[in-house]
Amino acid sequence: MNELVVASSNPGKIAELVDLLGDRFVVRSRPTDLPDTVEDGETLEANATKKAVEVAAHTGAAALADDTGLFVDALDGRPGVRTARYAGENASNDENVTKMLTELDGATDRRARFRTVIALTGPAGETQLATGTVEGVISTERRGADGFGYDPIFIPDDGDGRTFAEMGKAEKQKISHRARALRALLDQLG
Repeated sequence: MNELVVASSNPGKIAELVDLLGDRFVVRSRPTDLPDTVEDGETLEANATKKAVEVAAHTGAAALADDTGLFVDALDGRPGVRTARYAGENASNDENVTKMLTELDGATDRRARFRTVIALTGPAGETQLATGTVEGVISTERRGADGFGYDPIFIPDDGDGRTFAEMGKAEKQKISHRARALRALLDQLG
């Protein structure tokens, strides 16, 4: 079985990726002696690739990294590539959600989409990319206790009106942007 190092240090994201990968890979988490990657790319593709390349070079194993953006129509596509740092460099999930709800207060157009780019870099440095997107709307308030990030305010079109945070993990993984990107990558790998 192939070894795969997940380049993220986000526990929610790691758990989701491990669940989605099933038993196809022996999955290891990002080495603790490797500093976090500086996500200074202008695109999700650039950030995902940079993380995967750094981890693969450090470990000598294949590395899987992703970068996800939430693109909100009423905010001209923001926060986009800065989704994790929307309310500031070291902002918490709660601070990011609060900022978004404040900026959208009174907005009638709440259309948004999550877009994930996954990069898989092999030990020799070759990289494959795959993308997954889920369309939806931003709710007017937090709802649900599961998930992470913007899950309490994102209502996917492919659901039944609940936010990602109101869904169980298995239900969310059937329609999430990250799951769609990972399935596209696994299809590429054959």
